[in-house]
Amino acid sequence: MKGAQVVLGHIGQTQMAVRLENGRLQDVLVEDLDTPAIGTVMRGVVDRPMKGIGGVMLRVPGGSAFLRKASGLAQGQTILCQVSGRADDGKALPVTTRLLFKSRYAIVTPGAAGLNVSRQIRDEDLRDELGVLAREAMEGSDHGLILRSACDGADVEDIVDDIAAMCERADAVLNDEGQGPEVLLDGDAPHQVAWREWSDVTDVLLGADDLENTGALDLVEAAQAIDASLNPGSMAVQATRALVAVDVNTGADTSPAAAFKANMAAAADLTRQLRLRGLGGQIVVDFAPMTKRDRKPLEVALRKACRGCPVATEFVGWTPLGHAELKRKRERVPVASAL
Repeated sequence: MKGAQVVLGHIGQTQMAVRLENGRLQDVLVEDLDTPAIGTVMRGVVDRPMKGIGGVMLRVPGGSAFLRKASGLAQGQTILCQVSGRADDGKALPVTTRLLFKSRYAIVTPGAAGLNVSRQIRDEDLRDELGVLAREAMEGSDHGLILRSACDGADVEDIVDDIAAMCERADAVLNDEGQGPEVLLDGDAPHQVAWREWSDVTDVLLGADDLENTGALDLVEAAQAIDASLNPGSMAVQATRALVAVDVNTGADTSPAAAFKANMAAAADLTRQLRLRGLGGQIVVDFAPMTKRDRKPLEVALRKACRGCPVATEFVGWTPLGHAELKRKRERVPVASAL
């Protein structure tokens, strides 16, 4: 199969979305039926401050949530919050008060005024046209707006309808006058996220058996193995309670250039391997032995891979032992748990 393809299906009651490019597995989204999805908007009640770490605990539907950098909140106060990540087992759900209402073409940002166009759209004429469209669509609204890269080539009416729908959704949530913990808006499930984020793919399979018939499910299951092949070498990706450990090996190649080649291959493929497993948090990479002068090109390759990943990932630096450290947002469900 050539080109990009998206396969949508279920494993039992769990939604799964798979993206393939030229038959190679590129991304996997799975649903977590036990916790609220990213983007879920809730009404929470301030419970108690966590002064040592600069935040407050909230009472939310189904349990508790943690809001960072919270100030000026009184115990018992009702606030609107949005799920911003996944929580480790036994920990509070991370939330934010900066609400985003996101769709394929538009992101409406209450409380953050401004009309913006994605930097990925470089055509100045198109940027000007979208700027005019944004001003007209948001006239009389106090919300901010970001027009996404998917607007490039999209029908104007579809963009306008998308903006209107997100503004209506934002207004409905902000005008809520209820009290007590309650879910006001569910976050998007994997099929909806795939429609929203993979708008560049037109070949979409929706059949009940397409995950198996296309071989996508076999690829997903194979990608959960600890060892991943590189060209040359291999790397082992293993999640622990504290962090994700990655070990790069040269294999049978013992030539002087083997370590550098394997390390560069690992840097290029690392974020994809993390996506295929749904892993995030602290990432520690033990690269194959190399000289310090090889760190610079390797760091450049790592930063490039991080920029191209849809999950926010940041290269932090090198440890005294020569390990690379990365910080990755926890927003994916570990795929192995769904299988």
